Amino acid sequence: MVYQRLGKPLPATAAGPNPLVVNVSARHCHLTQEAVEVLFGKGHKLTVHKWLYQEGQFAAKETVTLIGPRSRVISNLRILGPCRTLNQIELAYTDSIALGFDIPLRASGDIKGTPGGMIMGPAGFFEMPDGVIRALRHVHMNPVDAAHYGVKAGDHMRLKIGGPCAITLEKMLVRVDPSFKLEVHIDTDEGNACNLQPDTPCELVK
Repeated sequence: MVYQRLGKPLPATAAGPNPLVVNVSARHCHLTQEAVEVLFGKGHKLTVHKWLYQEGQFAAKETVTLIGPRSRVISNLRILGPCRTLNQIELAYTDSIALGFDIPLRASGDIKGTPGGMIMGPAGFFEMPDGVIRALRHVHMNPVDAAHYGVKAGDHMRLKIGGPCAITLEKMLVRVDPSFKLEVHIDTDEGNACNLQPDTPCELVK
């Protein structure tokens, strides 16, 4: 699921029109309604476990088990809702190595030519022909934020992370939509590499 480390937003030093939140996106999956019904039973609807930072997005109570090529599994893989028009599983590289996947780095939704996988729920199995990726690090922003930073959708930015394990993450994909709140998503490998904490200073730069 997508979570705020220690349950608190991570501050940034950039003085933009809106506060910047940096969140670590742990392994999770997005599913179609068809897949949900195969896994949990006909007519089943995802239920909210926790609302996420982006409006209308939530971590569902429902979880699945992902079966990897080496017959190793990840249990309690969180589903994020609402349902989408495609099935996608997002892993960190450490997850994929443990399971035996060779996954590409892709923007969310770009799943052509990606490996598939088998997921198991309480009502059955669902085989995905493709859709297992490592998601590109990215920043959500609305048009006001984009104007402030001088960027547009599809551009790339940098995230400067301070603290004892300071690093700069390059190639931060910009995603722009009027509904978005200013938020950076990095994965668990990236968050652990810099020991990201609630008081870690972060700055988003072009």
